[in-house]
Amino acid sequence: MRKISIKIKITLWYLLLMLLMMGIVLGFIIAVSNSVASQTAMTQISATVRENLNQISMEDGKLQVGEEFRFYHNGIYTLIYSENKTLLAGQPPLNVTEVGDFENGVTRTVSAGDEDYYIMDLWRSFGWDNGVWVRGITEVPESATIIENLLTMAAIAMPVFILLSTIGGFWIAKRAFRPLEEIISTADSINEGADLSARIPVPEGGNEFGRLVRTFDQMFERLEASFEAEKQFTADASHELRTPISVIKGACEYSLKYDETIEEQRESMEMIQRQAEKMSALVTDLLQMTRLDQGTERANFKEGDLSELVTSVCGEYMLDRLHLDVEEKIVMWMDVSLMTRLLENLITNAIKYGGETGQIWVRLERRGGDIRLSVKDEGIGIPKEQQEKIWQRFYQVDSARSGDSGIGLGLSMVKKIAELHGGRMELESAPGRGSTFTLCISQYCEI
Repeated sequence: MRKISIKIKITLWYLLLMLLMMGIVLGFIIAVSNSVASQTAMTQISATVRENLNQISMEDGKLQVGEEFRFYHNGIYTLIYSENKTLLAGQPPLNVTEVGDFENGVTRTVSAGDEDYYIMDLWRSFGWDNGVWVRGITEVPESATIIENLLTMAAIAMPVFILLSTIGGFWIAKRAFRPLEEIISTADSINEGADLSARIPVPEGGNEFGRLVRTFDQMFERLEASFEAEKQFTADASHELRTPISVIKGACEYSLKYDETIEEQRESMEMIQRQAEKMSALVTDLLQMTRLDQGTERANFKEGDLSELVTSVCGEYMLDRLHLDVEEKIVMWMDVSLMTRLLENLITNAIKYGGETGQIWVRLERRGGDIRLSVKDEGIGIPKEQQEKIWQRFYQVDSARSGDSGIGLGLSMVKKIAELHGGRMELESAPGRGSTFTLCISQYCEI
């Protein structure tokens, strides 16, 4: 059996609530209708008698009735009696035969046969000892008739009202749940087509569905970033590990088949060790790059003296051809470990490609609104058409430049660390004239 959707359930609850409310209102109307009808009837009889009273006068001992006097109007009979209860004008209802007592200005109920009537009397004086009684008579409204009329009206109006309420409630529920349908549709498309780039349109307003959609979009962004990082890691690892694995495999096969002396075996083991160390460094760098891309390894920013850091890192190399020009007391928010890695990568790159006797200059300075950290070498340089590509993972200009060492992750990691610190990397290079790599960080990062 197919389950009822939430929209239908909400619509049904809305319909039941409307029926309950209409039943309560109808019951309340029926309960008060008798009182309202009775009060209305008494108000009408009082107003009619008083209006007619003003139309009566006495001229030359004769009773005069004005043109606007109405003996019967809106179910109200108006009669004129003499002081001794003699009917002078008007016709009472057929079953009202007894005159009864007169009470000036009082509305009372009397029974005549099977009917009940409201009677109101007013005295019209023409002198100290002369006048007439003006009596109004009307039937007491019947409860059954009122209820019947109300039920008839309800029978006509309620189906239309219920239909409109049901349609309106379903439309509101459907419109309110539209973002949820889009969430389900987007999730299905991602599940079926692995399209993590799909996003859900955010509905207008700041309601719960809008917040839910934004949360799902953020989740999709994280999933997409994680998936892309996983694909990148898998592609990079499979590509770069292929060579050292092949070398290790070949060295093992050669050693098992041909190595006869201790020296030959040692040479094979040293080759295997070098390739294993290269693989270990590659995996470590790939994992750190992936964590930085995914945001799982967050930068630990704190106040640090960049001048002292640069001086300390450069001093560890103990190279006479490494020259320092460091401006003192440049303090900024930074991750000391990542900034150390950035500087080490740039210096290692300069040593590797600057030649055995090439000079290296490291400079830290304030310039304008920026903090600038540059590493300059006297190496072979980089052609202009390749300068944008060197920041890509595993890209190396040529084999002569890279030699046997390096995996092409150093500069891509440098760029990522610079971006995490709100900075950018700049490059000035030309073939045969060396290269200058510069980290540029805006002054707002400074303490």
